[in-house]
Amino acid sequence: MSLESSELILNPDGSMYHLNLRPENIATNIILVGDQDRVDQVTKHFNSIEFTTQKREFKTTTGSYKNKRFSVISTGIGTDNIDIVLNELDALVNIDLSTRKIKEHLTQLSIVRIGTSGSLQATIPVDSFVLSSHGLDMTGLLHSYQIESISNPEIENAFVKHTNWSSKKATPIIVSNSQELANSLASEIVFQGITATAGGFYGPQGRVLRLALEDATLNHKIDSFSFEGNIITNLEMETSAIYGLSKLQGHKAVSMNAIIANRANGTFSKNPSKVVADLILYTLEKLTT
Repeated sequence: MSLESSELILNPDGSMYHLNLRPENIATNIILVGDQDRVDQVTKHFNSIEFTTQKREFKTTTGSYKNKRFSVISTGIGTDNIDIVLNELDALVNIDLSTRKIKEHLTQLSIVRIGTSGSLQATIPVDSFVLSSHGLDMTGLLHSYQIESISNPEIENAFVKHTNWSSKKATPIIVSNSQELANSLASEIVFQGITATAGGFYGPQGRVLRLALEDATLNHKIDSFSFEGNIITNLEMETSAIYGLSKLQGHKAVSMNAIIANRANGTFSKNPSKVVADLILYTLEKLTT
């Protein structure tokens, strides 16, 4: 059965509605960044560039680094944008856009996020790297999908109990990374742990300007959580959606985090652009060796 035009939305040239991409424009190795300017920070290292486009905050450049083809795509901020990017990327490789039918043989993408994040642990300093073993969805986005096969109820229930999680909020979901992809990116200089994904930058991450918080102690409850040796290392706004949607679609995903702030110590990197640049090179080298 063909997908309706209201469900699979295409531009007049046949490209995906938001990403402005056609299937031939992307590689199976995807690097996601938040900031559109960071696309060029990654691709300046490429040996060749074959394609680039931008629509709204979604900028894509496809090229090669050490003879391996990559597409670097900016997602903007938040899980709502990740929902757009992951669904449209999957459609590009697994739906025939001319017939609007799902392909019989599916393609698996390898997706690596290179983003900035704040550490929740005093022992994980600014200017370090964190590889997300799991994504903790506190936004509710994943509840729009059938998630029973990818969730981890034992850890989730322990987290809800530990934090006295409000019943007015969406139940947290914890999703693991692709262990195969994580093994290729891990090293002795990279911390690993659960990455919490919040639905906003201020209140949802425990920041107070003029508005009081629903639970002013939530960050402390999050950073003190431990389950069978797993702790929550950092807090950001995209990883859980990348992990959840990738797993549901059959793709591999890992999130690499440049730690530019430490919430436990109240510190911020003196040179955040350097730690991001260092993580970009580290990730590119690991993905091509």
